[in-house]
Amino acid sequence: MKKWIVGVLALLVVAGGAVWFSLDRDQRAVLANMPTNRDVLFWPEDTRTAAFRALDAFPALAQARVIEAGGSAYPLPDGEPLDLPGFDMDAFMQGQNAAGVVVVHDGEVVLERYGLDFSADGKWTSFSVAKSFTSTLVGAALADGYIESLDDPVSKYLPDMRGSAYDDVTIRQLMTMSSGVRWSEDYSDPESDVARFSEHEPTEEGVDALVDYMRQLPREVEPGTRWQYNTGETNLIGVLVREATGKPLADYLSEKVWQPFGMEQDATWLLSSTDSEISGCCIQASTRDFARFGLFTLGGGMAGGERVVPEGWFEEATTPVFETGRFGRGYAYQWWTYPGGAYAASGLFGQGIFVDPARNLVIATNSNWRQSTGDDGAGAERNRFYEAVQVAVDARRGEQGERVGEPAEPMVR
Repeated sequence: MKKWIVGVLALLVVAGGAVWFSLDRDQRAVLANMPTNRDVLFWPEDTRTAAFRALDAFPALAQARVIEAGGSAYPLPDGEPLDLPGFDMDAFMQGQNAAGVVVVHDGEVVLERYGLDFSADGKWTSFSVAKSFTSTLVGAALADGYIESLDDPVSKYLPDMRGSAYDDVTIRQLMTMSSGVRWSEDYSDPESDVARFSEHEPTEEGVDALVDYMRQLPREVEPGTRWQYNTGETNLIGVLVREATGKPLADYLSEKVWQPFGMEQDATWLLSSTDSEISGCCIQASTRDFARFGLFTLGGGMAGGERVVPEGWFEEATTPVFETGRFGRGYAYQWWTYPGGAYAASGLFGQGIFVDPARNLVIATNSNWRQSTGDDGAGAERNRFYEAVQVAVDARRGEQGERVGEPAEPMVR
């Protein structure tokens, strides 16, 4: 991290004031609140608020690859504003430390709010929301014939995994985080796998650093018998898709979704030390374009009149395979599931895309929760917001459906 700071400051010293004045407001805010260590969990709140909107703006902070948008944006017309009786939206925005909230019902924006000096033109980083994008690229690779079957072993596409505990693990088991391989996702432990794997140096030349780390992990239980949250495995899915398609994930996402569906802005995907997209994290996009992705899933995966994923993909990908034991939520193909067929992409600090097919409803949220997992009540409050929106939509359509319920949704990156 010191190299990040030195690199950015060196640019300013060499180029003088011209560099400073060439930066936009968000980029200047990052420089004024520069992080002093690599672990975002321990950054001060002001540093996160600045960095989350501009992590891709400084190569000294993070390398990124552009997800190019197309020429015309998928329309998001204004609809009749949604009234939320008894729900204090101002208090919600303040309590969430919310940057953006976009609610789309029947294809129209019925509620849109911004905070933290953020706007519809800005981009915010996604954390584990990216996992659901990575899952969707698996569906695209299946439809394109790059992947033959979800029941293929991982080692068929990643031969460097042969002989490891992942040799007979299937892609489907990776997608549902049920490999049975030992893994620790403890964000408070600097010796946990999730803390160590991104800094790993490969022990064999020519082997991807992530693949090398993951192939050294031991088996604990039989594949398919236990769910265990594992960001490393989502990153492994990304490497697998890259190897199967021969394309960087950002390029493939642009080709299959971002351009043909009509995302309004270019997005970016942050890269690992080995120049690969961090597929378990870190797509930087506008709140409206995150909502558009929810609409893409609602439409069954059609973009530009073409089918991107196999028929019925999202019904399969969002049907719970495991009950997680976390807040009454299920887990499917890198999607969290809710009662009534709703599902969500979720990330640390309050990033999310909530999709309710029965109500034709999408809710996109970007925030800077003061406690990363939302266990301080922010997660429960957002769940209450989801339910308040469902109640309001039910009142509008004159029909009551199943609601998300009381428990706070799981917030893990």
